Amino acid sequence: MTETVIEIAGAGPAGLTAAISLAKAGREVVVHEAYKEVGYRFGSTYQDFQGLENWTTEQDILQLLEQQGITTDFATLPCYKGTAFDYKQRQYEISSAKPLFYMLERGPGPRTLDTALLKQAQSLGVEVRFNSRLKTISNQGIMAGGPKAADAISAGYHFATEMEDGYWVICDDNLAPKGYAYLLIMNGVGTVKSCMFDDFKQEKKYVERTVAAFEQLAGLKMIEPKFHGGIGNFYIPDTAYKQQYPVVGEQAGFQDTLWGFGMRLVMSSGLLAAQSLLTGEDYDQLWRQQLKPQMDASVVNRCIFSLLGNKGYGWFLRKQSLGDARHSLRKEYQHSLMKKVLHPLAKRYYRSRRAQ
Repeated sequence: MTETVIEIAGAGPAGLTAAISLAKAGREVVVHEAYKEVGYRFGSTYQDFQGLENWTTEQDILQLLEQQGITTDFATLPCYKGTAFDYKQRQYEISSAKPLFYMLERGPGPRTLDTALLKQAQSLGVEVRFNSRLKTISNQGIMAGGPKAADAISAGYHFATEMEDGYWVICDDNLAPKGYAYLLIMNGVGTVKSCMFDDFKQEKKYVERTVAAFEQLAGLKMIEPKFHGGIGNFYIPDTAYKQQYPVVGEQAGFQDTLWGFGMRLVMSSGLLAAQSLLTGEDYDQLWRQQLKPQMDASVVNRCIFSLLGNKGYGWFLRKQSLGDARHSLRKEYQHSLMKKVLHPLAKRYYRSRRAQ
């Protein structure tokens, strides 16, 4: 079996992370990507920005990736301080002693996460076939496609700007139902989005309101804006196998159900799938032990946040602004006794559209 080619369907972070781990162990790997380049869904005029969360573990995420043998050779902006607003436009300063998250680029550009993972995989001898949709797996393989349903959508603009680097957040159901609106700026490029968990049919209205709010509150100035949208699927499967093949990343539904900060979970699932193929361990057992507690806690967090509404968001933001936000959020993501008690109720309240 050690001489068989391992095939991976999908060249996103989960698939490429798995490929890197397998190639480092001496296995021959072929990755099939349905699009013409990595990060294709994020566009190429301006790169999309996302946050690589740094609060669920005490150890810094970039240090952890390096220990796991995964490249960190991509553009990042460590985010220590930011500004949040509630529905009454009250302002809260969010800060942490260590980066709360790392802003990074997604897409096919030269300094993106996607390109960095691709280069590392190819340097290790991984063959990546673009415009190739894997229909059947001959021997061993991993399924690493995209999300299968829309539990949340983000819609807004990529743009050039003269604004300074930084991040801004607004928690207001009038801009992003049961979600949040955000503005990210790095190196003269920005992303402004409404991340909504409900009322998707009114997407255009919420985007317009989001842009207007950030123009007023943060002095948003966009140059050559390009519309962009995406979806997120938050789902905890009974099993992450399809037939005998591990399913990883967004295809499995591995995301942060609260806010969608799921890149760590995505890449971790790729590493665990690779480990299962190399050692013969049960993949379901691995991800349930290492990923499921955090995902269960995020389901409880999602339900609480959804029930807060506009009047409750101010309380939540004030709580995060009173101390080190990184420490505060880490507590929220711990699978504590309270989270364990609330989880059965949260499962009944929250239903992924994928499961319906």
